[in-house]
Amino acid sequence: MPTSREPRPRRYLVCEPRHFEVRYAINPWMRAEAPVDTALAGQQWETLMRAYRAHGHTVEHVPPVAGLPDMVFAANSALVVGGRVFGSSFHAPQRRPESTEYETWFKAAGYDVYRPESLCEGEGDLVPAGRYILAGTGFRTARAAHDEVQEFFGVPTIGLQLVDPHFYHLDTALFVLEEDAETGEANIAYYPEAFSSGSREVLRRLFPQAVIATRDDAMAFGLNSVSDGRQVFIAPQATGLIDQLTARGYVPVPVDLSEFRKAGGGIKCCTQEIRS
Repeated sequence: MPTSREPRPRRYLVCEPRHFEVRYAINPWMRAEAPVDTALAGQQWETLMRAYRAHGHTVEHVPPVAGLPDMVFAANSALVVGGRVFGSSFHAPQRRPESTEYETWFKAAGYDVYRPESLCEGEGDLVPAGRYILAGTGFRTARAAHDEVQEFFGVPTIGLQLVDPHFYHLDTALFVLEEDAETGEANIAYYPEAFSSGSREVLRRLFPQAVIATRDDAMAFGLNSVSDGRQVFIAPQATGLIDQLTARGYVPVPVDLSEFRKAGGGIKCCTQEIRS
């Protein structure tokens, strides 16, 4: 992998947390006794948007819809690669209407949208990494969806088994640090114990230079980060991971989204990347 750490401008799709709250529990992080401070959540989200723009990234918005409190987690809505949109089919009935709202936005923007036959939660469980798409399963996305993804994009899709319910989506346990468009190589950061033994071995073989996160940093949502190849937008509570990234030549950009953690979300959950 190159060591120059050159950032690449990205295009992100987001949804304002106007209606964000914890109204139900579909993961271990969601608890009725820990209500969301809506005003603080809005301020934290705006801080992330300003950080993206300050580093040269484009931010586009899907209008929030009343009654869909998790719509702020835009990453779960789709996977976009090469200008092709693979939509979502949510596991939880409460979230299923989100698919239609995001599909409407994509179609208005000129995209065709493929609606999967199997349960699939977009970039929550689908992570492009160089020549591969890494695909999580175990809690939300069905393994059958991995086959649909591979057939749709024609990209080798590597199934990874998640085993810890705190890391119910792949993007809570792993993120891509950088990719080389010419060679197809990539590097990642991940928390090994979130995965089955066989999946850990697959990751070790594919990414021998990966950054290995501790459980403390993973539980702080340090792996629910967004990297542009140089800057890494990351939870400030993930101090050990921040130190590791700095030592590797990345530039951490700490952004606190602690209110969103009450629903099991973080920086990446709020960020859908539109890859042209």
